[in-house]
Amino acid sequence: MEYIDLRSDTVTKPTPEMRKAMAEAEVGDDVYMDDPTVNKLQDQAALKFGKQDALFVPSGTMGNLLALLAHCQRGDEAMVGDKSHIYTNEAGGMSALGGVHPRPLMNQRDGTLALDDIRASIQTEDVHHTITRLICIENTQNVCGGVPLTAEYTAQVGRIAQENNLRFHIDGARIFNAAAALNVDVKDLTAPADSVMFCLSKGLVSPVGSMLVGTRDFIARARHLRKMVGGGMRQAGVLAAAGLISLEKMTGRLGQDHARARKLAAGLKQVKGLVLDAAEGISTNMVYFNLEDEVKLSVNQIVDKMKKRGVLVDWAGHRRFRLVTHYWVDDEGVEKTIKAFAKVLK
Repeated sequence: MEYIDLRSDTVTKPTPEMRKAMAEAEVGDDVYMDDPTVNKLQDQAALKFGKQDALFVPSGTMGNLLALLAHCQRGDEAMVGDKSHIYTNEAGGMSALGGVHPRPLMNQRDGTLALDDIRASIQTEDVHHTITRLICIENTQNVCGGVPLTAEYTAQVGRIAQENNLRFHIDGARIFNAAAALNVDVKDLTAPADSVMFCLSKGLVSPVGSMLVGTRDFIARARHLRKMVGGGMRQAGVLAAAGLISLEKMTGRLGQDHARARKLAAGLKQVKGLVLDAAEGISTNMVYFNLEDEVKLSVNQIVDKMKKRGVLVDWAGHRRFRLVTHYWVDDEGVEKTIKAFAKVLK
């Protein structure tokens, strides 16, 4: 069966153009820094973000980990959102591998960290305290509904970091979705940051890989750390070839995914038994909703019944779901999904 897969935008498979480019990629040994396709991808990523340098890494989780390790010493403290991917979904790597102490701050409904909370959480000079070193934000903020954080907000966080001699990292796994939703250049959303990680393997459709961007010194340190944690890939140009198409072509089409997410939300809003989060306010490619109390089916039962109707979905909590649109979900797939939910919950 040909499934409509809405579990995540990580399920995207490479396009035929990507497969051709991967098969024909010119390669070298990237640990020696002589893979021409990887080097081109890194140059283009740095240019696109207005940063000095970039590093190709196997995953977003590794990219965030390298940033934390490069910015912080063991025993330092990093501020993170309590709903952030770094804090909740990266296996505790910051503390287990880096000895970095997380300071979780409450994510607001709009995905931000309250500026007053950030200021109040900066540790004083005291022998009993950890040393505050880093502020991390996530854009788009996944668990808060895939909401984009504005350039104005990012600039405010950047000023706090600068005034207090702190580093500033953005987990920008879906930063291009944020740029598309806000109709701004990605540089505007990341200019104040010392480092940014973004994923090629989500809405940008590449099969593997993420990028870390920042200063030359920061990237040199991150490259060393990448080797340490086992991320030194050899003829990685085979993968980077797809990433080049992601940057050149896929960043400009994300608005289509957002439009389909809004269409999906509008349809699901009419399905009895579902309560949508901000159905009219879908900003990017994520649709979150809960089950009404009257629905007797469990989330796992709904997942199984939807699969039998050719739609793959995944639960996001007790009686809660998240659906994610992407390149391989078309208008017909959206309609089929709405009808399948209506039948399952009837």
